[in-house]
Amino acid sequence: MCDCDFSTIKGAGVGSRIMLGDADFLPDGCLCAGLSGEISGLRAGMVLKSGEVELLRLVSGVWTSGTPGAKSWTAEVLADLPEGRVELTAVKEGYSLAYVTLSDKGAAGEREDQAGPLIAEMIKNALPLSIAQGYLIADESDDLKSLLMQLAHVDGFDLILTTGGTGVGPRDVSPEATLAVIEKRLPGFERAITATGLEKTPHAMISRAVAGTLGKSVVINFPGSPKAVRESLDAVIPALKHTVDKLQGDKTDCALVS
Repeated sequence: MCDCDFSTIKGAGVGSRIMLGDADFLPDGCLCAGLSGEISGLRAGMVLKSGEVELLRLVSGVWTSGTPGAKSWTAEVLADLPEGRVELTAVKEGYSLAYVTLSDKGAAGEREDQAGPLIAEMIKNALPLSIAQGYLIADESDDLKSLLMQLAHVDGFDLILTTGGTGVGPRDVSPEATLAVIEKRLPGFERAITATGLEKTPHAMISRAVAGTLGKSVVINFPGSPKAVRESLDAVIPALKHTVDKLQGDKTDCALVS
């Protein structure tokens, strides 16, 4: 349970975004609601409910200078907000997805990102999703490392899937950046992606896609072309739910005991 004070919110309609945290420390002029109580377990995609009414969906976390507890949240408004202080229950419905496209041209606005939205579409068709957030960044190792850490440890996304930067070119940095931050490597995912690619072209040999875990998040690199994304993601989708569930503490048996 957590408490949210909506008395400072004016004009936040359905679909708008507000900040949740200690209103005394959040930026002047923003739509801010005070948030307190049991907030340490909040993750992106969670829904905050008052009774049976879904009021807010958490979108992303942020460290706020001077704030007690330091962490605030951006949330999407799902229904008309009440006035005053309300007790809320955080509910996790479905999985949360962050997809990251690495492309110098895409980040410069010179190329349309097709691979990232394809990831979102395929995951949505395979798994129940609470939220899907997309990011388009240049092929910069430090940017990817910091974004992966943010998405896993601050926002708490279940799935963090990247596309692009897995080859051997001078600007292909996704594997190195991912290896620098993941905690447990998942070589089975990597082998599945390589094997699937080799069925189509020998050029798949040079793909260096990395997969692993970071906190309670599963992180997987995919190639940059939409065609390769579709083929590679098809190969690993059947294992994604099981992997996330186990990583986050599911204690059920992996297989039936005869």
